[in-house]
Amino acid sequence: MSDLSVGKPMGVLRSGWSASVGDYAICGGWTQKGEALLVADAAGGLYAFEGRSGTNVWIRESTHEGGILALDVHPSGKTFATAGQDGRVLIRDVNEGRVEHDLGMGKGWAEHVAWSPDGQWLAAACSRQLRMYGADGSEVWRSEDHPSTVSAIAWSNVGELATACYGRVAFFDVSTGALHQKLEWKGSLVSMVLSPDGDIVACGSQDNSVHFWRRSTGQDSMMSGYPGKPSVLAFDDTGMLLATSGGQTVTVWCFEGEGPEGTRPGALEVHDQLVTTLAFTHRGRCLASGGRDNTVVVWSLKRDGEGDPIGGALLEDIVGNLYWRPDGRALAALDAQGGVTAWRVGSA
Repeated sequence: MSDLSVGKPMGVLRSGWSASVGDYAICGGWTQKGEALLVADAAGGLYAFEGRSGTNVWIRESTHEGGILALDVHPSGKTFATAGQDGRVLIRDVNEGRVEHDLGMGKGWAEHVAWSPDGQWLAAACSRQLRMYGADGSEVWRSEDHPSTVSAIAWSNVGELATACYGRVAFFDVSTGALHQKLEWKGSLVSMVLSPDGDIVACGSQDNSVHFWRRSTGQDSMMSGYPGKPSVLAFDDTGMLLATSGGQTVTVWCFEGEGPEGTRPGALEVHDQLVTTLAFTHRGRCLASGGRDNTVVVWSLKRDGEGDPIGGALLEDIVGNLYWRPDGRALAALDAQGGVTAWRVGSA
């Protein structure tokens, strides 16, 4: 899509709204019905934008000393949680950005935070430790130290959470902290994603490979050949397609039937620099990718993982993150210059 120009989307991406925040727009999320888009910047600023118009509803500056590292919106859409370099997790209300609970985790960076699918639990990781909180901010349990810094967390279901670190993926009981299962791999796991049913675990590794396990069978395998660390991974809503990237190409593996072992993955090639983020719509086989080339591409995928670009846009700077509105009819992008852009999404 070399004919893209800043501010003029193509294909299924239609004009929407744009805004800016004070620093690198690092993370964000939509509320349940898309009423608001919440955005955090690297300096610790928090912003709420009206979902359809982009009007700034409120701003909170310097919320975490050193900056914000993660944000997750509660399934109800009424509250959200942030984690930061100051080792704190803050739970705020969406309407005003008011702090409801301040959870200090101690020394180290609080790098990961995630609400359970039913909204009853909040998981947070700081350095080597995982902590579980109730929705009211009360601490339920904390894990022993992991072998290394926790690199990723993900919910497998409402009662179980997974963590990744050097050498292993571990599954914990949400109410007791008991270790359900441990999957070992001799290497540094830098990213992790679970299939929607929680059975397939895929991790990007420091050795430029993607390692995956099927929990139901105990089978594990490795997909190699990436030019760099596969730090961005995404499953579609069926769990059949796994999009990955460790370079300029998006590689899509199909888990249907006997796959992906012995099959040829789909190769999506438009970006001319490193792909930085991937996001599937909540329904259907529509994938969005963003890269260091400032480009956002929307792909329509086939069952085998092959696909075609059906939309695109050019931002002012590196694409940091992409977020589909829950209804799939809007796509928001954050960039390194502090830009926040939301496009309407039409039919192909």
